[in-house]
Amino acid sequence: MGLLVSALIVAPALAQKVSKENVSAINTARIRAESINGGLSNYRAAKCMYATGKGGGDCLKNASDGFLFVFDGGAPGWQEAGEPPTVETEILISDDGASVLEVVYNGDPR
Repeated sequence: MGLLVSALIVAPALAQKVSKENVSAINTARIRAESINGGLSNYRAAKCMYATGKGGGDCLKNASDGFLFVFDGGAPGWQEAGEPPTVETEILISDDGASVLEVVYNGDPR
């Protein structure tokens, strides 16, 4: 019992806090990708671009000079249906998470 209580007390300390800039950057990148790929009626970004609590998870490739995201996308429901992505987007967002610095790539999955 004592070990379980100790684990529960220590576990929250191990959780990584995601900055408000990182959350803003995820949203900014996802919204731009939605816009350039035909809007929400035609396109959905990969699930990692909705993982704000994880800072973008596997989609966040670099956060040293802005936020660089690389992620797949496709028609609504593509990921849930197990279908392959039809689009790959690589996008660089400003340090404050508020603006797109560059759409590095948006096209067929590489």
